[in-house]
Amino acid sequence: MERTLVIVRHGQSEWNLKKLFTGWRDPDLTEEGIAEAISAGKVLAERGLKFDIAYTSKLIRARNTLTLMLKELGQEGLQTKEDEALNERNYGDLAGLNKDDARKTWGEAQVHIWRRSYDTPPPGKHGESLKDTGARVWPYYLTEILPRVMAGENVLVSAHGNSLRSLVMVLDNMTPESITRLNIPTGVPMIYKLSSDTTVASKETLEI
Repeated sequence: MERTLVIVRHGQSEWNLKKLFTGWRDPDLTEEGIAEAISAGKVLAERGLKFDIAYTSKLIRARNTLTLMLKELGQEGLQTKEDEALNERNYGDLAGLNKDDARKTWGEAQVHIWRRSYDTPPPGKHGESLKDTGARVWPYYLTEILPRVMAGENVLVSAHGNSLRSLVMVLDNMTPESITRLNIPTGVPMIYKLSSDTTVASKETLEI
């Protein structure tokens, strides 16, 4: 039985290009981001992959990345579920700020902690750490996504750097320390094959 899960971080967004903290803000893709999404769809099509269902966040950069991939796959009408559980981590008071300006204000070390640490949230009432992000991603994965994969379906997920990092942390059995060094590039599909006990049988990152 094939148990295939493909995860893709959205293509470059307008705020990625401007080096702004984005979080739950909703900028669209740049021209490069559109090209990345199309390339991701093409490389999946070249693999002969067809999907039974797709999942994405509520944010336009992930939704549009999924739309572009599905067009390349010839699956524009595929059943798709959107949920804010897959949204990017909330960057709190940092959202909308330039990353270089933030470093000048708070220092390189502090901004690095906010960006990469496992359990230190950025400032602000709604700021989420990676641990906080995982607290909404993992239940959604376990209740909504994993059952479809375990039923033998091919599942495609288009989401964000940190929502996917929190998922990869569990899939790859990473520690809070090792996850700080993981960066997921934009528009690059990662293919997981799961075993009958839900653990990862194989993982492949496709070249774009």
